[in-house]
Amino acid sequence: MSMGFDKEIFKKSVLFNMKNVFRKTVDEATPEQMYQAVAYAVKDVIIDEWIATHKTYEEQDVKTLYYLSMEFLMGRTLGNNIISIMAQPEVKEVLEELGFDLNTIEDQEPDPALGNGGLGRLAACFLDSLATLGYPAYGCGIRYRYGMFKQKIEGGYQVEIPDDWLKNGYPFELRRAEYATEVKFGGYVNTVRENGRERFIQEGYQSVLAVPYDMPIVGYGNNVVNTLRIWDAQAINTFSLDSFDRGDYQKAVEQENLAKTIVEVLYPNDNHYAGKELRLKQQYFFISASVQRAVMKYMEKHEDIHKFFEKTVFQLNDTHPTVAVPELMRILLDDYSLSWDEAWEITTKTCAYTNHTIMSEALEKWPIELFSRLLPRIYQIVEEINRRFQQKIMEMYPGNQGKLRSMSIIYDGQVRMANLAIVGGFSVNGVARLHTEILKNQELKDFYQMMPEKFNNKTNGITQRRFLLHGNPLLAEWVTRKIGDDWTTNLPHIHRLAIYADDPRCRQEFMDIKYQNKVRLAKYIKEHNGIDVDPRSMFDVQVKRLHEYKRQLMNILHVMYLYNQLKDNPNLDMVPRTFLFGAKAAAGYERAKLTIKLINAVADVINNDRSIGGKIKVVFIEDYKVSNAEIIFAAADVSEQISTASKEASGTGNMKFMLNGALTLGTMDGANVEIVEEVGSENAFIFGMSSDEVIRYENEGGYNPMEIFNNNYEIRRVLMQLINGYYSPQNPELFRDIYNSLLNTQSSDRADTYFILKDFPSYAEAQRRIDQAYRDEAWWAKAAILNVACSGKFTSDRTIEEYVKDIWHLEKVKVELEEV
Repeated sequence: MSMGFDKEIFKKSVLFNMKNVFRKTVDEATPEQMYQAVAYAVKDVIIDEWIATHKTYEEQDVKTLYYLSMEFLMGRTLGNNIISIMAQPEVKEVLEELGFDLNTIEDQEPDPALGNGGLGRLAACFLDSLATLGYPAYGCGIRYRYGMFKQKIEGGYQVEIPDDWLKNGYPFELRRAEYATEVKFGGYVNTVRENGRERFIQEGYQSVLAVPYDMPIVGYGNNVVNTLRIWDAQAINTFSLDSFDRGDYQKAVEQENLAKTIVEVLYPNDNHYAGKELRLKQQYFFISASVQRAVMKYMEKHEDIHKFFEKTVFQLNDTHPTVAVPELMRILLDDYSLSWDEAWEITTKTCAYTNHTIMSEALEKWPIELFSRLLPRIYQIVEEINRRFQQKIMEMYPGNQGKLRSMSIIYDGQVRMANLAIVGGFSVNGVARLHTEILKNQELKDFYQMMPEKFNNKTNGITQRRFLLHGNPLLAEWVTRKIGDDWTTNLPHIHRLAIYADDPRCRQEFMDIKYQNKVRLAKYIKEHNGIDVDPRSMFDVQVKRLHEYKRQLMNILHVMYLYNQLKDNPNLDMVPRTFLFGAKAAAGYERAKLTIKLINAVADVINNDRSIGGKIKVVFIEDYKVSNAEIIFAAADVSEQISTASKEASGTGNMKFMLNGALTLGTMDGANVEIVEEVGSENAFIFGMSSDEVIRYENEGGYNPMEIFNNNYEIRRVLMQLINGYYSPQNPELFRDIYNSLLNTQSSDRADTYFILKDFPSYAEAQRRIDQAYRDEAWWAKAAILNVACSGKFTSDRTIEEYVKDIWHLEKVKVELEEV
């Protein structure tokens, strides 16, 4: 028999797992135990492919990508893996025979808490595409114990509670203790002379053991299984019996606590020094472990370290992994005794950097006092990289202090990680065409002028296998019925749907599917929020990380504005609208957290006002994550992509909504520009200033929000409701900070940094256009189908092929399973 999927063997495997793991029969099992038994049975099928894949890679001595990222927001794995091994109908049948429902079993799986927002989800999509396209790759990150946090809404406020996703174990991981690696912090560097050259030795350090856990990344229907390697930290001497016997119990477990702290939480609050130090520790921890392991793996098969870059490429996903540059230098200089020039040539041919932000405050900088104390040898290397680079700047631009100021890696007492990533690698890419142009002409202009050959664009993408095939099965089946199923691995083929946009029957079928998805989401909202929403209302959705530039605030101010209109005229002719929000705010980001409170305060007033006849409902979906995102995207009518133009690097939520047939309401920012190009401006709702206009105001000034406040009664009324107790009668001053941020009557800082009031009239006008357009169901259905049909460009498969062609130069691999 060839190693295909065998239903009977699978069933036996589930029963065997139930007996051996839980000492139970199936009829005694809880759904959670059943999930574990099924997951182990699926892993059993995958492992054969996993072994075969890595055997093939070794035999063919392939070039390997290491995708280095602080975040991997994978989402639930079971359903995706079942789809990827092409076994969904069989698994469903097996479970039904055993008295269980596959959806219920999938719902038992926690979302692995390894990421937060777009950065981590992009990394997950990339891993899916790499495996599906057959390219050799590892994702490398941290095995966070509690991840970001689980978000609870209590009294309208965000409350962060630990997300204990590992409490029942995680069936899809494998501990690989044989690859454990030591990572050193602190101490000092000793210089000794050996064979006529200096050697640098770190001494007096503290160290932890990095232990890898591997998770399979299953390619779709092609036997390829790549690896996500996440590092756990362990003490080297876990327990001091000596200290314990002396009664110093704290000292006895000191080492263990140091290790545990490193992997406890994603993005610890860095509003204080200890938080900053922990973040830098986390970054160096997973980078040092990953780079050391990559070098060792290469040397197991090769003798010449000088050719390391021919078989290895490191992609730095944002600035967090930038210490890979000096860490690779350290290994080459100190462990392999290479000269500086030799080591530098290898490093700069191995590392490539993806920039994910235009906002200069998000380009990481570390105080040199902290950096040099925590990573003394790395700091020495960074100093030398900086010295040589400054020399180069002065040769090219003699006496130009401006260039030194903007391009130096160490300046004003800080280590600038973006500058280090650009200097230490061979490629710098933005993540949408507009973003890359702004980097070249604004933020990184001096670097672009000096080394234009390094810069390129790679517009982000998403995986249709999760966000349509898995997340929206009703629409996926409909698409397949119309055009066949090759869109699952070739999304541009979805363009063949376009001919159905004019067919009245197809439009009706499409809207019926949308309605069923809205019913599914309404049920979720009732269960989780206790709010009744009408699936016949328009679902207007903004789900993404909460940040001021993403302008959730503008959205809720508009809801307040609409509500005022309804209160003035209860018979106002408007399409009933459900406004949905979902977002986590970083634990230390007070204004973002206050915005969540405002959304919930407005929801409380509006949802309990019978006089408006249910024409507006406002829902804040708690704990937004991949698994509920799939339900939300499938149900959305309107996709809110309303960031201040020039601030959003790309966005990927915009692509997921488009793929699921929601119409974009957005600014010409990030990938919205390319979405509108694909689908046509007539099938989207665009408003607001252009990026050029925003940048002009930022550079030249001339914007005064107080003028808008003085001249526009409707806006003034909404803003006054922030401070007159309308939405917080117990504490009228509650939202004063938000009011001040828009008008800044109390401070010398610039008011309304993200131009909310400036764009508000244009936004309100776009919302009126949406209200009118939605009344024409035939037009709306046509535009929605065209959005799905025109989403082909935005697959991560296309993005990965571009990275491979222009940056990574990997070879596709075919994996054959042995017959048994």
